Amino acid sequence: MQQVMTSDRPSASVSYREMANAIRALAMDAVERANSGHPGMPMGMADVATVLFSEHLKFDPAHPNWPDRDRFILSAGHGSMLQYALLYLAGYADMTLDEIRRFRQLGSKTEGHPEVGHAGGIETTTGPLGQGLANSVGMALAERMLAARFGELVDHYTYVIAGDGCLMEGISQEAISLAGHLKLSRLIVLFDDNKISIDGPTSLAVSEDTPKRFEASGWFVQSVDGHDYEAISKAIKAARQSDRPSMIACRTTIAYGAPTKAGTSASHGSPLGKSEIEGARQKLGWPHGEFEIPADILSAWREVSKRGGKAYAEWNKKLNAANAAEEFERLMRRELPEIWNEALQAHKKKIAEAQSNEATRKSSENVLEALTPVIPEMIGGSADLTGSNNTKTKAMKPVTAADYSGSYIYYGVREHAMAAAMNGMALHGGFIPYGGTFLVFTDYCRPAIRLSALMKQRVIYVMTHDSIGLGEDGPTHQPVEHLASLRAIPNLNVFRPCDATETAECWALALSTQETPSILALSRQNLPTLRKEYTKENLCARGGYILSEPSTKHQAPSTTLIATGSEVSIAMEAQKLLAEKGIAARVVSLPCWELFDAQPQSYRDEVLGNGLRVAIEAASPFGWERYIGHNGLFIGMYGFGASAPAKDLYKHFGITAEHVAQAVTKKL
Repeated sequence: MQQVMTSDRPSASVSYREMANAIRALAMDAVERANSGHPGMPMGMADVATVLFSEHLKFDPAHPNWPDRDRFILSAGHGSMLQYALLYLAGYADMTLDEIRRFRQLGSKTEGHPEVGHAGGIETTTGPLGQGLANSVGMALAERMLAARFGELVDHYTYVIAGDGCLMEGISQEAISLAGHLKLSRLIVLFDDNKISIDGPTSLAVSEDTPKRFEASGWFVQSVDGHDYEAISKAIKAARQSDRPSMIACRTTIAYGAPTKAGTSASHGSPLGKSEIEGARQKLGWPHGEFEIPADILSAWREVSKRGGKAYAEWNKKLNAANAAEEFERLMRRELPEIWNEALQAHKKKIAEAQSNEATRKSSENVLEALTPVIPEMIGGSADLTGSNNTKTKAMKPVTAADYSGSYIYYGVREHAMAAAMNGMALHGGFIPYGGTFLVFTDYCRPAIRLSALMKQRVIYVMTHDSIGLGEDGPTHQPVEHLASLRAIPNLNVFRPCDATETAECWALALSTQETPSILALSRQNLPTLRKEYTKENLCARGGYILSEPSTKHQAPSTTLIATGSEVSIAMEAQKLLAEKGIAARVVSLPCWELFDAQPQSYRDEVLGNGLRVAIEAASPFGWERYIGHNGLFIGMYGFGASAPAKDLYKHFGITAEHVAQAVTKKL
């Protein structure tokens, strides 16, 4: 048996094999008790994880949020018992043996897949395959960028355990390619190469040479026996010395130690069964009872953690002596600098003075020009649409493999990896990531957007070309159902501002909301400034508000025109046409449904009024019934768009002030 070799590791009386078997036993027992779970991967990767935690990973269970800790991501999140066992054995206070016993039960910290925030040591929420791997690219990039700014205060690695499933998902290639291009040398992927998937052997569906795939993307690649402790450690040491991201293909046996199910898909996603577990205990030489970890083995694991305590103390001395300590700690607290609101208000005053007509994507760029100099943690980017999304400001320089000190990332046509990498950057800490593409391509970002919301991360998605108003590119690029589908995601603020002032206010809300990601849906076409007067108050903060009352103030409005984005100006024009017909109409701008729905019922009733309610949005009607009721009117899209100039499209689909006025008149 391989013995622990250095004095600050467990005593030589406890072998790595015994330490790894503790992981296997906990995984078998927890899955069996829950009658649900995935025992195979934790048992197969127990040896790799034991070496990683014992010899290489820099962590301190007493300080799980230590900024300079190494990050460990279990991308193959279905094997969650591997992580939970490691956290318990290593001594994380909130991962107790009782929590292990409550695996997959309501209210436990041991969810079926790891969820960030449920226990210390869980860096990201994984389970949707490939997401963790792509998150790790963002984390590794954040480490390099912070190191460029703060020097020796930032010096850590990002380790990932990924499986065949992670690498089959399309997002993996986007992430691998981006990491190779940026030469993220602090990123080390440990590939669980067990050649088993749910359906059976991976040969049923995959025949590619996985190591060569990584090599082609510029990675340093090694292959080892995943049950050979010395070979694993040697490979990790070599990876740490590389100037490129590293992948170590660890050839393992799924459910290692199980007498009949090892190496088969039968162990992937189902309990082993009592007789199989009994056989595994015999084969592994583990004579201990259910959830029983001998004191000497537990002690050996806890000794591993003491290295991290020493490293944390040394790092803390560096922090206290650093000139930039105050700024570094502000970033880690995720607090905005005090001067940011002053810059925002100055910009809003400038908008009121200019009264210009411009696309809200341009308005967004102008906000960024005002805010990025005073909020240096803002990291922008675009999926090869920088000139269309208007996400790069004049002062921003690109982040490159040769220089990580920049603040703008060219993600290439990799929308999914961009979104997931931004999640990783936000989780890592130190930055507020925002990235752009067209609103229609939220379809390519959706799994990562959903995880932004689930993980409560401040990630900002700048989604331009938000309607048929983009014009000639046609229905493939014209989002119709996307606003509705994004509004269906819990804990996601979908902003659709109507002019430059609302754009500034929506950016302010996105930046100041720490636990909710944001979508900024912005127009391609020019829009008039509707908010004529400067006001310090952020009117968008309530999600919706009365933009314009009828010109005859003593006349109660019989109609409320409710619109978002580019259609608010249509509502304003329709208000004038209705007034000519003696119909008093109120205009309500509703830039964020989520914030509006959070307001008291009395406020919502006051804003929406008691008369006919008319919704105007160049998108699907789905969801609008909550505001207009069954007797209201919806002016918008009931099918896909078409290829034509924007003005022609709006006229063709009846989204005009004239059509609104006619429809209201007829209804009344």
